[in-house]
Amino acid sequence: MSETIQEQVATPAGLSKTKVIVIKIIALTAISLALISAQSWATPRYYQPDHVAGFYTGLLEGALMPAALPGLVGGHDLPIYAPNNVGRGYKIGYILGLNTCGTLFFGVAFWQPRRRRGEKPD
Repeated sequence: MSETIQEQVATPAGLSKTKVIVIKIIALTAISLALISAQSWATPRYYQPDHVAGFYTGLLEGALMPAALPGLVGGHDLPIYAPNNVGRGYKIGYILGLNTCGTLFFGVAFWQPRRRRGEKPD
């Protein structure tokens, strides 16, 4: 009796390695496109000669700094650091923003789904 009940319960199939890789590629592409869009939006607004950058501007610029790489490689001279800033507060915000962006980006890149109990590895 117990054998027939166990046979009827189907275990859901786990994600294959190919599906995980495809999901990661899609997620990393979406994050990259969002960062590039945010960089193009923020550049004309926050890199003005009269704008004094503070903590929150540093946080934004630090998070968007990796998005400048494609433009820099493509030959555009994009600003990645505000020379007119308040000092320590801006620098702390910049470092926090940069680390947050890296954690998000590499967190997705190195994410591995957990295996369910009783599931065999591929």
